[in-house]
Amino acid sequence: MADPFELDDAHHPADVPPLSQQAQAAAAPYLGGLNPEQREAVSHTGGPLLVLAGAGTGKTRALTTRLAHILATGQAWPGQILAVTFTNKAAREMKERIRALIGDMVEGMAWLGTFHSIGVKFLQRHAELAGLKSGFSILDTDDQLRLLKQLMAAENIDEKRFPARQLAGMIDDWKNRGLTPDRVPAGEAAGFAHGKAGLLYGAYQQRLKTLNAVDFGDLLLLPLKVLQANADLLADYRQRFRHILVDEYQDTNVAQYLLLRLLAGENGNICCVGDDDQSIYGWRGAQVENILRFKTDFPAARIVRLVRNYRSTAHILSAANGLIAHNKARLGKELVSELGEGEKVVVRAHWDDAEEARAISDDLEAIGRHGGRLSRAAVLVRASFQMRPLEERFIEIGLPYQVIGGPRFYERAEVRDALAYLKVIHAPAHDLAFARIINVPKRGIGKTTEQKLHAFARAEGVALYRAAELLVQREELAKRARAPLAALLADFARWRALAADMPPAELAGVVLDESGYVEMWKKDTSPKAEGRLDNLKELVRSMQEYDTLGGFLEHVALVMEADQAAAADKVTLMTMHAAKGLEFDTVFLPGWEEGLFPHQRALDENGEAGLEEERRLAYVALTRAKRRAVISFAANRQVHGLWQNALPSRFIDELPKAHVEIATPAPFMGRPMPADDDMSHWRGPDLELKAAADPPGRAACRFAVGQRIFHQKFGYGIITAADGDKLTISFEKAGRKRVMAAFVEAA
Repeated sequence: MADPFELDDAHHPADVPPLSQQAQAAAAPYLGGLNPEQREAVSHTGGPLLVLAGAGTGKTRALTTRLAHILATGQAWPGQILAVTFTNKAAREMKERIRALIGDMVEGMAWLGTFHSIGVKFLQRHAELAGLKSGFSILDTDDQLRLLKQLMAAENIDEKRFPARQLAGMIDDWKNRGLTPDRVPAGEAAGFAHGKAGLLYGAYQQRLKTLNAVDFGDLLLLPLKVLQANADLLADYRQRFRHILVDEYQDTNVAQYLLLRLLAGENGNICCVGDDDQSIYGWRGAQVENILRFKTDFPAARIVRLVRNYRSTAHILSAANGLIAHNKARLGKELVSELGEGEKVVVRAHWDDAEEARAISDDLEAIGRHGGRLSRAAVLVRASFQMRPLEERFIEIGLPYQVIGGPRFYERAEVRDALAYLKVIHAPAHDLAFARIINVPKRGIGKTTEQKLHAFARAEGVALYRAAELLVQREELAKRARAPLAALLADFARWRALAADMPPAELAGVVLDESGYVEMWKKDTSPKAEGRLDNLKELVRSMQEYDTLGGFLEHVALVMEADQAAAADKVTLMTMHAAKGLEFDTVFLPGWEEGLFPHQRALDENGEAGLEEERRLAYVALTRAKRRAVISFAANRQVHGLWQNALPSRFIDELPKAHVEIATPAPFMGRPMPADDDMSHWRGPDLELKAAADPPGRAACRFAVGQRIFHQKFGYGIITAADGDKLTISFEKAGRKRVMAAFVEAA
């Protein structure tokens, strides 16, 4: 058999350099700044190694230095090292760090990259063994869906009832678990299209082979199959890869785990770096069990714990340590701060989410007033729908912010779609809005029909909506094209009639339901679908404050036109999942309430395992903070216009009291705070959190209806209604707004 690595090693001898070079490298400058645990992880040779690297303990430094040390001491040539990361960005950063340590020798590391990039490299070398030909193509998601729809149509499966996207998600999950079509459990196959999922999976794989194509799941599955079926080839790879290094091992799925086990053998030089306490991606296939059973898989393995934290102060780390200690499925470690005691973790209670947003914005403004940088602060939420009241508040007071990991609330695709429906109801001539949702969700209006519609509108000089009204009465369109278009126009006519008397929020709920838009996302099995549904609910909730559809749409237009580019110093708003790997001086953690965090869906679907992953997510969020962490919860949240009680998260109870400061002003909701600051009092059956139309503690408004006022952002206006300290104001330029009395002054 030809050596599959001949291109990598054409200029290198087969034997490694003599061990005397190891002694020469022992005093290398790159080893000087390591702490004892890092040095142990770097210098370990011979046999499996697990580096349990806690948050902020310098795991990237340890991993890259270990790679450099292996190369500098001649334990392996660059082409004899398999180094796996989870993102291309991480691979690039690792390569640059190694270059800074040992120079251009890093260029020979041909097997440094993500699992998928390494899978491509493997399949390019062994295409025939994988049932492929050279020059195979990789299907993207759209191509995959089109192919599945063709196969489903051939089986007379109703795609509306059984969405192709759902089948694609199932197939991807099976591939991530290393399951070929013949190994799919019968019970899982029965959950789609009356038990035809396995049949469709097999037909899909056969079709891919005919097309000489693979999808992303195949980049893991096919190398696994080839190595399992070809012992000689597996032996070659095991001999060649003298060292295997894996970053973020806690995030590996089953297929990735099986690949690594195959390549490492029982006693190979495999070094896995990860943190069982930061495994938070179970929803996309990650298996925390992979890292937990490392010692079982490799009985001779050494475990090195990196616990010296260089990011956070002692109180923050101790709070995080106490929280994560409640998890049972963990190997165990306790981080120690190298930065001193610092401030205690602050826990605040609020009456509702609006008050919570005000408190956070007040703190952020104080940071700016005292010369701090907003870019060093972040607000981390469990669910993206929590961002809307925060964004509204930041915009209201002119606080610059950025949303990381996604667009701003009103710029999200699902929110734009919903707004497009509402815009067409309010103004039928809104061509961009009508074009956006004419076939969303799919209703049988194809591209050809849309092209004819646009051409007719241009020729007649009318809006698209009017063009549609005219075309459904003519013969230019085929009957099968006219029917769905006519049905859509009838829907809009009915909704427009409802808009005259129905409150905007109620109207939005009707439209999203009757249009099939909500149902479309309910059937979507992608990880983002749940968040999109939450955002739609939040959009409907935000409309409760408006009496007319036009008033709400004007408000949205002003929000979306707000100039966010003026200041480079912006607070970061993002989800906890997106924050992994980042750090900020100050971190705000709102919404620590039962049902929201831990999320009820995680508990319902995965029980104790789901709870432990949620707790790991809390640990990750808390350890993003370097100097100050503020946790908050609200006693009431408004859902679909109804106030709902919310109990503080169990995670708050689990924070060690010695490292927490209770910052809630007394009395809280009419009750004095416990003298001993015992947080468990917030959750006991004796504490009833009742929603009320006029919550206690709200001061009477000092303004009167009809009074002229001034607002820093919206200018002059007249108060038209007052509800406690919430004012409805008709501004001269900005239109009707709901603002807090604290932010206006008498004109």
